[in-house]
Amino acid sequence: MMMLSATSLSAGYGKKTVIRGIDVAVAQGEIVGVLGHNGAGKTTLARAICGIITPRSGRVMLQDTDITGRKPSSNVAQGLVIVPQGHGIFTTLTVQKNLELGGLVVKDRSVLPERIEGVFKLFPILRERQHQIGGTMSGGEQQMLAIGMALMTQPRVLVLDEPSLGLAPVLVERVMESVRTINATYGTSILMIEQNLRHCLATASRAIVINRGEKVFDGPTTELADKTKLLTLF
Repeated sequence: MMMLSATSLSAGYGKKTVIRGIDVAVAQGEIVGVLGHNGAGKTTLARAICGIITPRSGRVMLQDTDITGRKPSSNVAQGLVIVPQGHGIFTTLTVQKNLELGGLVVKDRSVLPERIEGVFKLFPILRERQHQIGGTMSGGEQQMLAIGMALMTQPRVLVLDEPSLGLAPVLVERVMESVRTINATYGTSILMIEQNLRHCLATASRAIVINRGEKVFDGPTTELADKTKLLTLF
């Protein structure tokens, strides 16, 4: 089953078109990595898919529903959640309050304690920090909290925009491990925007490479094991 797809997607800012005619597809339970240099258009793609910016052309589908240009809040309510660059937490609130706000759209409030407990099992450090102000934590801990907030809605599709950005290597590995665990435990389909080639290729089963706003590769990550091929794509 195809959970998320974008067809001939173009988007940009002002008069500048950043991505042109890109197709994306994420099947149920699949982890797809989106690779490319800084400025290639990866974040613009994520924002256009999730409704943060309105595509200039093309179509975005969440299963059988056309969500092109729809508000992010509506997408979250129907299972499409993005964890943006820069962690996206409430820096003046505690870890506990951040998680509670992550579940704000959940109608059945009785499930929230169980979901918070699920986040704490995934990220034990957040249990230790549950009464700490989010902005005082390390970058890696804030990234874990941002992912935890997204999980409070139990998304069908999770879009991660540069989850390893600015993290020390040991923390990158922990975050990537959590991505694999989320996928295996909840069956969540994941679209992961990344610059970290090694970790992305080790985590995703399929990769999309964007170069100067256009898709230049879409296939199994095993096909990118050849460094010569990677150099030609980048």
